[in-house]
Amino acid sequence: MTDSASSLHPSHGDDNEGSNSGTHKRQGRLTLFVGAAPGVGKTYTMLRQANNLLSRGVDVVVGHVDVHERPETERQLEGLEVILSRKIVYQGHQFEEMDVDAIIARRPAVAIIDELAHSNVPGTRRAKRYMDVEDILDEGIDVLTAVNVQHLEDAVKQAERFTGVKIREVIPNSFVSRASEIEVIDVTPETLRQRLRDGVIYSPDKVQQALDHFFRKSNLSALRELALRVVADNVDERLQKSVDRNQIRGPIGAKETVLACVNYLNRAEIIIRRASRMALRMKADFYTLTLIDSSRQDLSDKAREHLEKLRAISEQYGAVHFVEERNERKAGAVILEIAEGLNVTQIVVGQPSTTSRL
Repeated sequence: MTDSASSLHPSHGDDNEGSNSGTHKRQGRLTLFVGAAPGVGKTYTMLRQANNLLSRGVDVVVGHVDVHERPETERQLEGLEVILSRKIVYQGHQFEEMDVDAIIARRPAVAIIDELAHSNVPGTRRAKRYMDVEDILDEGIDVLTAVNVQHLEDAVKQAERFTGVKIREVIPNSFVSRASEIEVIDVTPETLRQRLRDGVIYSPDKVQQALDHFFRKSNLSALRELALRVVADNVDERLQKSVDRNQIRGPIGAKETVLACVNYLNRAEIIIRRASRMALRMKADFYTLTLIDSSRQDLSDKAREHLEKLRAISEQYGAVHFVEERNERKAGAVILEIAEGLNVTQIVVGQPSTTSRL
């Protein structure tokens, strides 16, 4: 799934610069590849994209990549310019880190930077690789980079719950929001497990332990769904900010939202329960709406008690919010207005009842 509100644009023209003063430096465009787990093909996809750009005459370099001894991925490096790593000695050991200064001095149109969630050795320019990427973007260089979903701030807590693994490297939402394009690299859990058995992901001595722990099918399924959901939510948020609601009617984006419309207590629980199940099945937000004929302070004690019972049922079944709305027009018009405001995709209503309304 791709957020294509703004596509990769390797050119270094004046489109993002100040028209006269030149004080506004062009920002590089960020493309983020997100995977559910190691081995889905993030690095391979980035390098293939680099070769496609190179074939079109774009000046592209590899700032950092780790092919993990995977032959198919390694072959994608052939013909690409690779910026050599910087050697750093820390506590008596020599480490290799991405040379940010060399990339900036080289000034390519596009840099390929792998392992986004990496922490740098003390003594480097910045503490985290995503910070290095920010510096490169600030120099007007476009970046393609990759990360597993569990490292994204919005996914960390859920991923820790799924896997039982404490996640120490976190990419903040502020960085993700800079991405012009976000793409999920998606394969089925069974395909990924087979790649593991084939020795494509880890060395043979690590395969069985990985299959029994992180690469359990239930883990991979949960992480895959999480990756798709995080990206869908990101796309929705961007669309909500970018579209004009006066020009586009109806639900916008990829995320499902369910609205249960209730007024009569004897039918409310059935409707709310059904809406709740729909929301759970679709991993959707769920709201409850009820219409009242007068302001809350003008309701009778019995009507207020009725309203609180509806609210309690709504909360019991996990509604995000219980909406009370004055019924000053036709009910259908009010429901549609509320649904549009909440970006609702599914509305659940019941049949008319002879019971008096609020």
